[in-house]
Amino acid sequence: MDFMTDQDVQKYKEDGYVVLEGLLTYQECDELRQRMAEIVDRMDVPEHCRTTFSTYHDEQLKTQGNADYFITSGDKIRFFFEKGVFGDKGEFVVPKQQSLNKVGHALHAYEPLYKNITHSPKVQGIAKKLGLVNPVILQSMYIFKQPGIGGEVTPHQDATFLYTEPLGRVMGLWIALEDATVNNGCLWFIPGSQNSGISRRMVRTLKGTFPLTDFTGRERTYNEETFVAAPVKKGGVVLIHGEVVHRSAENTSEDSRHVYTFHIMEALDTRWSPDNWLQPTEELPFPPLYTK
Repeated sequence: MDFMTDQDVQKYKEDGYVVLEGLLTYQECDELRQRMAEIVDRMDVPEHCRTTFSTYHDEQLKTQGNADYFITSGDKIRFFFEKGVFGDKGEFVVPKQQSLNKVGHALHAYEPLYKNITHSPKVQGIAKKLGLVNPVILQSMYIFKQPGIGGEVTPHQDATFLYTEPLGRVMGLWIALEDATVNNGCLWFIPGSQNSGISRRMVRTLKGTFPLTDFTGRERTYNEETFVAAPVKKGGVVLIHGEVVHRSAENTSEDSRHVYTFHIMEALDTRWSPDNWLQPTEELPFPPLYTK
């Protein structure tokens, strides 16, 4: 029996997203969380994250360091922190495990537990059910949404950052490793908004210029009342169309909201934009989702 039903496919096509419960067992969720705790325990905090500014020049260097660290992270496992977690001398002012916003963007390539989940029979089954012929994995992230400080993610479309020609070739899989609720920052969607195209793109700037990326176009304004909450139980997955508008509120609760998420692209007859921040490298071309 297929993990994804015909009704699920229909809802995904109509609304631009669908929640599927039971992709992972509780044990698999806990193993991914435990492995991430080990990774965080052993992480080296990049120097530019600890820089303390005393001059405008210092601040510029820190900003440039952050940008370079991000734009070269597609084939690496790197650490991105919440605001205000370092003190004046570059020391942690919160527990290390609660300092991170996310880890990305190549867990699917270099971490065996994450790789196995990404290529699992259920995930491959979802892609096949949706008719994908040659899906490849673009990126992966572990998102913490820390209790009390997990920031808001404003309304956006993933295709703003992961642009293809034609559009409609990218899908996110957002796996809840803990219950994601209205209180701790679950996703909210505008159903059907994947049919309106995109109004904004993040693109690489010319080599040798700064900033390294910039936006073209403008984000539309959205009516708050059109968003629908998509809570999901631990082990469930939300499938996210590349153009559906979605957001998440800040986490003001005492519960974290850990998620493993990755994006796949139908590579058949698709052009990946050379202007995207994320680019395949010799070390890590976009790997095929289907394993023989």
